[in-house]
Amino acid sequence: MSNLVLELRPGDLMVINGAPIRFRTKARIELAARARFLFGKQIMSVEEADSPARRIYFMLQTAYIGTEEERAAGLDSARELIEAFKASTTSELARDILTRAITAAEEDDCYRALKLVRRIIRHEDSVMGRTCPQDERATDAQVLNAAE
Repeated sequence: MSNLVLELRPGDLMVINGAPIRFRTKARIELAARARFLFGKQIMSVEEADSPARRIYFMLQTAYIGTEEERAAGLDSARELIEAFKASTTSELARDILTRAITAAEEDDCYRALKLVRRIIRHEDSVMGRTCPQDERATDAQVLNAAE
């Protein structure tokens, strides 16, 4: 496995194997072993989980970087939320992406699952007319067909 080098700014938050780390100074770190981690904008707070797709993301995030007990409960909740979302959407592509996301999570590839669900969040934002943080405007098809 090759090492991963990350550059973080003062104030950035990173969670590695369930431990939150806030950087006080600019830092360049190298992960030399496999670890469960998220940082910066990848981390969603419970307050930000205010829509169906965002709740799925938050539960998958918990399944990825939570404690052992939180991870199991997060995956169970994600399964339930995904089934409810799939039942209520008219988009076959969204259902397919969510199926791939939960499959990835069940195979302990939650990072990939989170990446897939971010596409669903962008789709949901587009459908609901919600402004994206980067103010990206795209059609539903562009959002769901975006490269992974």
